[in-house]
Amino acid sequence: MDNGGPRVLVTGGAGYVGSHACKALAAAGFLPVVYDNLRHGHRWAVKWGPLVEGDLADAAALGQALQSWQPVAVMHFAGLISVGESVADPFRHYRTNVAGSLSLLEAMRAHGVGRIVFSSTAAIYGVPLTVPIPEDHPQQPINPYGATKQVVERMLQEGADAYGLSFVALRYFNAAGADPDAEIGEAHDPETHLIPLVLDAAAGRRAGIDIFGDDYDTPDGTCIRDYIHVADLADAHVGALRWLLGGGQQAFLNLGNGNGFSVREVVETARRVTGRPIPVNIRPRRDGDPPALVGDARAARDLLGWQPQRAALEVQVADAWRWHQRPRPEGGN
Repeated sequence: MDNGGPRVLVTGGAGYVGSHACKALAAAGFLPVVYDNLRHGHRWAVKWGPLVEGDLADAAALGQALQSWQPVAVMHFAGLISVGESVADPFRHYRTNVAGSLSLLEAMRAHGVGRIVFSSTAAIYGVPLTVPIPEDHPQQPINPYGATKQVVERMLQEGADAYGLSFVALRYFNAAGADPDAEIGEAHDPETHLIPLVLDAAAGRRAGIDIFGDDYDTPDGTCIRDYIHVADLADAHVGALRWLLGGGQQAFLNLGNGNGFSVREVVETARRVTGRPIPVNIRPRRDGDPPALVGDARAARDLLGWQPQRAALEVQVADAWRWHQRPRPEGGN
């Protein structure tokens, strides 16, 4: 599978965003080498480079992968992402997200790999004081998931100060959609993201969709979120990699569209795209859900020359629906 291009080690490259980044890397002339334990990733999602099965906690396997492939950089997606699970089992999240990242950074240092693009999150900001949210907004995460990402960002900064590590930390808002060619897409188990849950209801795989609170101070009373297409996220990662390879040193960047859509707008858009009824159940508000989360991504546009190409909610839902209608890949992982 070696295409002769520069190699990039992609931790968690068998997952949702990681696999889309691998496709973008291959299209840009790189060879993505996926390092994944396949607990949450999928073997069928690894299509554009070799798969190395391994865990970040396994320092020997990680070192062997770096030694064998000698990547020019690392893209780091591996980690746990469920906010609810992080509240229920915080130590597991710290062990996986923080200790796993430290293991990776130590292995990189030992093998002379000095560049990393990190999959961070807007959850580090907590409840926003201003909307849209800039990168210098105070960081007050309200759950362990956001806190673990905040700790890793601090490790990157301190690694840069002490060892000369070069990094870009990309703070996503709500990843959405699927590969426009429907080769890969979102397949979490259990699924917690709104758009695939809504499409499950459209497909008859679930009875309806729960809306948690319809009395927020928003135009239609439901929460507003900034949805960013996963293919646009992948392009931003390639842009961040090119920036590092061109001599860039360190950056913290938001990735979002800069405008938000409400839960009701997502449901209505899915009804239009699918042509199917989607029953809605109004539930009480969930603790810690801010009324609106929208990102200011001007810095990514200025620094990387990045511009979202699939920002329209209808496009994101249509791409996700095209993937959603495909038969599920066989063989589990």
